[in-house]
Amino acid sequence: MKRTVIIFAGLVCILLVPTVYGQEKVRVEKDLLGQKEIPVEAYYGVQTARALENFQISGIPINHYPGFVQAWAIVKLAAARANTDVGAMKPEKLAMIESACKAVLDGKYHDQFQVDWYQGGAGTSTNMNANEVLANIALELSGHQKGEYRFLDPHDDLNMSQSTNDSYPTAIKVAFLLRNDKLVEELQQLVASFRRKGDAYLEMVKMGRTEMQDAVPMTVGQELHAFAASLESEIHLLRDAEKYLYPVNMGATAIGTGLNAPKGYAERCATHLAELTGKPIVPASDMLAATWDQQGFVVYSAALRSTAVKLSKIASDLILLTSGPRAGLFEINLPALQPGSSIMPGKVNPVIPELMNLVAFRVIGNDYSVSLAADHGQLQLNAYEPIEGLAVIESQSLLYRASIAFRTKCIDGITVNERMLEHYMETTVGIVTALNPVLGYDKATELASEAYKTNKGILEIIREKHLLSEQQIKELLDPVKLTGLDRTKYRKQ
Repeated sequence: MKRTVIIFAGLVCILLVPTVYGQEKVRVEKDLLGQKEIPVEAYYGVQTARALENFQISGIPINHYPGFVQAWAIVKLAAARANTDVGAMKPEKLAMIESACKAVLDGKYHDQFQVDWYQGGAGTSTNMNANEVLANIALELSGHQKGEYRFLDPHDDLNMSQSTNDSYPTAIKVAFLLRNDKLVEELQQLVASFRRKGDAYLEMVKMGRTEMQDAVPMTVGQELHAFAASLESEIHLLRDAEKYLYPVNMGATAIGTGLNAPKGYAERCATHLAELTGKPIVPASDMLAATWDQQGFVVYSAALRSTAVKLSKIASDLILLTSGPRAGLFEINLPALQPGSSIMPGKVNPVIPELMNLVAFRVIGNDYSVSLAADHGQLQLNAYEPIEGLAVIESQSLLYRASIAFRTKCIDGITVNERMLEHYMETTVGIVTALNPVLGYDKATELASEAYKTNKGILEIIREKHLLSEQQIKELLDPVKLTGLDRTKYRKQ
């Protein structure tokens, strides 16, 4: 910006005039390294501009995940309100910051949050990106020009009573908390989808398998309801893990001693964060520990990994159950979504369960990244929180989107090949287990061995040898009875 001094009606006025270099208008800002030209239309400032030059690494800017940008607006708004509560900030400046944060929470200006997730400095570039953008939004909305920091400053006002070392991990936690609700809601819908499909096939008998060998009878509905129940346990785990994100270190400032933070600020900031998020956020009991301790990130990431492992197991089971169709199990059909081969006509692949596995593998890898980052911080700070933030937010996003695809493009469209299930029940040897109490284990083993050698069914051999009457066969080997199906259990779901 070029400063032009004019005298009008006895008043001295200073105008900030955009300087033109070539065809691009710029303003000039400075930091400890000197002056730097900033595009005049940019809401970010000098420190963001340096970060954009230094960290062109992944091509994934922080605004790739809008929830993270909104989390920053929440943190900066809570901090400004807390500073005002304790008398450190004037209400006029709070009003300016309120307007800027509201605009970002409404989805505006997200394109200005541009720094790469991969950055050195423990998140300082991201914190300053938020400080500068919010300051310039506030200035413009209040009738000033971008860069007129004497009215509202990125450091003195937006970063008041803060350090990157407390605002950055808090913003990450807020982002995780808000996105966890969204993920849980989707997983609940996936559970409901399995429950509905389980109800539809509740009494359809099939053979269960252990170690890929015939075991004992069950129903298709029991199998599908078991998938649902196992996912419900993951939902409980995600909710429990969320609790480790509630303590925050806002007010810790640089290392946890609270340098430059007014008395009462930490408590008021946590209160405002709780109000803005609807979560029971509290100040950490030991700010020094909280500034370097990564337990919340490790625990929550582990819950995402557990969820991914469960979804992968279910997806792999569906791939087995639909295998074939002529040379596999072929117990169920999955929706045909696309041709499966560029060379083999008629082939259709289980692409959605495969997709779920791909996502699960990534989430598991992300969790390992979180573990490494949490382990490698030194002394009073962990500089590797940026990768933890990206890894977990990516995992949340992938699981959320993959769950939607799994539910709508796979689970909702499952059908059962009843004739194939009947064939397996007629030819299986697995039901011989039910004869142990009557004939004994050794005799039952002889029957199983003969069935395998002669390729006959167990019922056929029993009838040939007159080992049981028809009434006994009906009572002992009724497939439905062998499943132990309790219909009332599923009516309560």
